[in-house]
Amino acid sequence: MTRILIADDDRELCQLLSAYLQREGFAVDLAHDGDEALARLHNAAQRPELLILDVMMPGRDGLETLRDLRMKHRLPVIMLSARGEPVDRVIGLELGADDYLSKPCLPRELLARVRAQLRRHAPNAAAAGELQLGTLKLLPGERRALIEEQELSLTGAEFQLLLALAQRAGELVDKAALTRLALGRELERYDRSIDVHVSRLRHKLAEASAQSPRIDSVRGAGYVLVAAAP
Repeated sequence: MTRILIADDDRELCQLLSAYLQREGFAVDLAHDGDEALARLHNAAQRPELLILDVMMPGRDGLETLRDLRMKHRLPVIMLSARGEPVDRVIGLELGADDYLSKPCLPRELLARVRAQLRRHAPNAAAAGELQLGTLKLLPGERRALIEEQELSLTGAEFQLLLALAQRAGELVDKAALTRLALGRELERYDRSIDVHVSRLRHKLAEASAQSPRIDSVRGAGYVLVAAAP
């Protein structure tokens, strides 16, 4: 049974979401602050396959928790917060969240986002074989990306985005298509999630090697992955 951790200091909301997700067949654990959430992630016996993380918690808040957990963990993270302004979404995504949902939200919408993230992180989700593009090697079955044989540390959304672009290398891929392929949902109005993920991915590729493929943007149209010249 898939295990989900909800980290939120709103205990009533936790109980509501927990009951809903349990009815949908998930095992659900609860944490009410960042330290408790991180402790569960460090415990292999309690480690969830997805984290729903509130931003505004006492003590170590959700953003600090996300920053710390990304040093060691790749599990999909959906940020859930009453702070739904675009800048808050961008900060959450820049710190490595895979998706961001504003409170209040429909449990059914949260469920759809949870399932989308789990599908994209399933071991057999990317059945394609090894893909080589210049110095970049992608191993979809293992969800690993390497530059010059050195492993890149990518979140699930970043890996899925890189895979989608690499499978269409040299072709323009529009943001609506990338949102479906990388995040498993439709592009929303004022949605900058893909732009933020692309920004993080560009930084990681450039940091790995000057010979990494680059991601070019075509204003108002989308993105294209281009291999470095040999």
